[in-house]
Amino acid sequence: MNYNSSVQPVSRREMFRTSACGFGSLALAGLCQQAQASTGPATLLQRQPMFAPRAKRVIFLFMAGGPSHVDSYDYKPELIRNHDKDYDFTGVRFGTFGKKSKRKLMKPLWDFRQYGQCGQHVSELFPYTAQMVDDLCFIKSMHTEGVAHGPSTLFMHTGATNLIRPSVGSWVTYGLGTENQNLPGFVTLQPSGSKGGPRNHSNAFLPAIYQGTSIGKAGQPAGEATLRNAVNPSLSHAEKVRNFELLQEINRAQLSGKPQDDQLEAVVQSFELAWRMQMNAPGVFDLSGESTATKELYGIGEKPTDNFGKQCIMARRMAESGVRYIQVNYADESTNPRWDQHSNMPKHMDHARATDKPVAGLLADLKNRGLLEETLVWWGGEFGRTPRINKNAGRDHWPNVSCAFMAGGGMRHGQVIGASDKHAAEPAERPVHMGEVHATLYNNLGFNANETTLNDLSGRPRYLVEGWQPMKELV
Repeated sequence: MNYNSSVQPVSRREMFRTSACGFGSLALAGLCQQAQASTGPATLLQRQPMFAPRAKRVIFLFMAGGPSHVDSYDYKPELIRNHDKDYDFTGVRFGTFGKKSKRKLMKPLWDFRQYGQCGQHVSELFPYTAQMVDDLCFIKSMHTEGVAHGPSTLFMHTGATNLIRPSVGSWVTYGLGTENQNLPGFVTLQPSGSKGGPRNHSNAFLPAIYQGTSIGKAGQPAGEATLRNAVNPSLSHAEKVRNFELLQEINRAQLSGKPQDDQLEAVVQSFELAWRMQMNAPGVFDLSGESTATKELYGIGEKPTDNFGKQCIMARRMAESGVRYIQVNYADESTNPRWDQHSNMPKHMDHARATDKPVAGLLADLKNRGLLEETLVWWGGEFGRTPRINKNAGRDHWPNVSCAFMAGGGMRHGQVIGASDKHAAEPAERPVHMGEVHATLYNNLGFNANETTLNDLSGRPRYLVEGWQPMKELV
């Protein structure tokens, strides 16, 4: 059948009436509504940065639940010496906010050693990452907004605890596009459906094409994580081609009557991207071609590390393939996310064992392949945990201070930014706000977050970050 001869331009109303159940047009109309805030045609075509970038892409390793900084990378001898002593404590969570009490200090449950030429202290929880400290930059005075997982996680991803704002990955792809037109610009691997859920990778008021593409879901084995609906086994390749060509003929006929409709053009592009992804994406997630040595580097084939190791090696493969922003989630769907130990602090050992070797393997693999210098890697959780213990002998949420590390992306590594006080309870030197991390990411990718705006759905101009500047130590 010659589709060119049978398709004529039709009105939007006619499309609703004649399409099967009106579904195709409903989807098109819905996507167009999402794109209305755009000031120009939405596209994933690679764009030039505002100035020379230090990095081409980002890999964000999200440790959901809030790892304890005092048990991982923030070594405090005074906390050890004052273990079990009573100290004043002011609550920050709901029900305890502003309330003063006495709580006992709790020393780290694991011993620390110094590593590398930089002499960074690392707990025995992370022996593999410890070998990479000279390639890392630690931030030990992180503070953020939000005291519960939902608001803090949302702030970490979007810069707001409740407002609907684009996620960092959406802003990045909006500003730079992607290096590979056959793959999404922004991918999140096995995200959780709670604690902000889809809003953590949402495009918000940006066109729909900049929304993060989720691969798999939290709690699902990584080996089963793939692009949903990318393969339709009931159709042959020829049938798929014919269906796609028909859809495109309909879309292009609709577009021909509105040549200046940027939103409609963006939607047509999104359909085209979906088709290219069907043809190309499955190969990115196929690990069968990786060498035994590379798989061993990530801990693939070992029970504790196999799952997260597969996520990390997928991240490297996507980085190689030109995906602009890649998020790797160590998350689940439980009430208390993985690192959330209000009690049973020894559980941190299980999570460290599952993530330490894969993270170090990813860093080493990127470095060996010459990709680390052009890839900005960010590791962290939504907040820290209290150096004082609760009634269950555990550590509670603590947005006042936490620890994160960054690597690659043209940054000066082997350094420490900021410091907490003697008990790791508050920032003492060079406090670093989460907004500064976001601003640094944008800066090192080549655009100024404080000069770039887009109007939201109410017509209000929105900056990528609200007043925060890049960390001068890293730019």
